[in-house]
Amino acid sequence: MWPDAVAAALARFEWAFKQPGRYLNASQVWQPGVEVEYARDDLEEAMLHLPRGAQRDLGRLIARIDDEFERRTLPNPEPVNESTVDGWWWSRLRER
Repeated sequence: MWPDAVAAALARFEWAFKQPGRYLNASQVWQPGVEVEYARDDLEEAMLHLPRGAQRDLGRLIARIDDEFERRTLPNPEPVNESTVDGWWWSRLRER
């Protein structure tokens, strides 16, 4: 983790959730490290290193992010190999 990693991840979600429309749009070109799924990975990593009180606080924010992300993405109709997916958020689909 780098300084401000959590702030950067939260800012990516804030930007994505401000975009118009019911569903999150997928990028025309896949941009590793920029997609919100990477931001969610960063938040998950941060949770491993925080003291309990900060984990609870960040956990409440993550729960709200997860709810909104799930609402604005679609379930993948294809079977997902759980061993190749780091977090459930990688198995969700976005509109193109």
